[in-house]
Amino acid sequence: MSRAVRVASALYGLSILLSRVIGLIREGVIGRVLGDSAQADVYWVAFILPDFLNYLLAGGALSLVLIPLMQSAAARGGERAAWDCFWRITSPLAVFALGLTTLAWLSVDQLTELLAPGFKPQQREELIYLTRIILPGQIFHLIGASLSAKLQAHDRHRAPALAPLLYAGSIALSGLIFGERFGAEAFAWGVLVGSALGPFGCPLIALLRRGEGGRLSGRPRWELRHEELRSYLWRALPVMLGFSIVALDELIVKRFGTHLGEGSVAQLHYARTLMKVPMGVFGLALGMAAFPTLSRYCAQGRRAEALRLLGRSFKALLLLAALSQVALTACSAELAALIWGRERLSDEALSFIGSYCGALSLGLWAWASQGLIARGFYAMGQTWRPTLLGSVVTAAAVPLYLWASQLSPLALCFASSAAISSYVASLWWWVSRALRAEADHAETDHAETGSIEHERSASEPMALNIAKIALASAAGVAVARALNEHLGGVAAWGEGVTGVIWPAALKLAGSLGVTLCLIITLKIDVVSELSLKLKRRLALGSS
Repeated sequence: MSRAVRVASALYGLSILLSRVIGLIREGVIGRVLGDSAQADVYWVAFILPDFLNYLLAGGALSLVLIPLMQSAAARGGERAAWDCFWRITSPLAVFALGLTTLAWLSVDQLTELLAPGFKPQQREELIYLTRIILPGQIFHLIGASLSAKLQAHDRHRAPALAPLLYAGSIALSGLIFGERFGAEAFAWGVLVGSALGPFGCPLIALLRRGEGGRLSGRPRWELRHEELRSYLWRALPVMLGFSIVALDELIVKRFGTHLGEGSVAQLHYARTLMKVPMGVFGLALGMAAFPTLSRYCAQGRRAEALRLLGRSFKALLLLAALSQVALTACSAELAALIWGRERLSDEALSFIGSYCGALSLGLWAWASQGLIARGFYAMGQTWRPTLLGSVVTAAAVPLYLWASQLSPLALCFASSAAISSYVASLWWWVSRALRAEADHAETDHAETGSIEHERSASEPMALNIAKIALASAAGVAVARALNEHLGGVAAWGEGVTGVIWPAALKLAGSLGVTLCLIITLKIDVVSELSLKLKRRLALGSS
């Protein structure tokens, strides 16, 4: 893993960690104001249409498509050509986003039956109002993603890393000040203001200053037939038209959750929020940081090095995800009690959140690594493959979601984990095969050929490493479940904070202790490499 990737990973990891901490403060405010009430269900469902709109506009993948195009333009014609490329793509995209957002805003009342079929009439009215507040924020997210891509193309990551902190902080601050008086509406306005300040404002200010990926220059362009715009649309179209399980899983779970009784959507959301903390800290951070390097390797024809970087990063993510899964299975109910409090959430609701989080964490390894693996395809300019695969998995999984929604929220969580795990396992097999095939057919010198052979031999233990990590994780989860049964639920140790912390600490110590012992005993690849590097540094330091 290169130094640039390590530095960027650390930066994004710290940013996302701080964002998650601020997000948990925000969630804590929401939990103490809304709990798992009907209004909380409405608030979380109000994000379905804005999130889907962002997905249709390829907002989540915009930087993945735009960065390689701007890097190619810069290689051909310098910084001015890169800015011309930026404006050719961003200008029509912004106009299209404005039109689509306006259409969605006007159509919200007709879409509520589809978005929340299990809601009562009063809940639907509130859903319409909150959705219309949140919707315009997607314009700021989309344009801001373009601005961040321009910075990231120059390996400048400070402003993009700061953006989610301001976004989450705005929501938390709005809730703290106005939450008790205005309820869910206060948080909705915080979302809109945070969208303008964070995702849009941070990269814009950075580009108005010198030294951050080139100062903002050029002007909007309307060149609909230009090759760069057509290339962007060709690469982004599969993301816009495909229905990947990565983007739609949470939306599907929320929609079906409206049939499962009052509080189910909120409880499912709180459980997913706990899972997202480790997923974001190391999963999103490593994927975002590695992409510019992966893109550069592929653009230079160094596919063997790209495969090596991808493989090592994947192994590290699997190990971190396994440890996080064990920890969440052990003490997610206690974490929920600390974050959301016990004023608006009953002990039974906290127990449900813990069970749902444990079930969702079965797919944590997939959620953490899917962004990294998909970026292997994006770096090669092959955006169709992950989208087509994701669409196939989604279509196949819908009957599973439907069946699970007729049983319980817990069954819905298991369906979610099964769907994402199937997708990512298939995606890894496909991307590693594609990279190796292109490396084998590349016209390279002897040194690169040797590198390809080395990478092939190095990747042979991948299946064995996965099996070892899975074994250690399964043992830790089994111990965590046994301790949960033996030590009792959240209410068993008293009402105070110490009554939550002590059982959580005991469960963590027991389950993670068993997991770490197995990881060391099984000599898992990543740990062995780290141990060897540490020994070398200690030897150099003592010499």
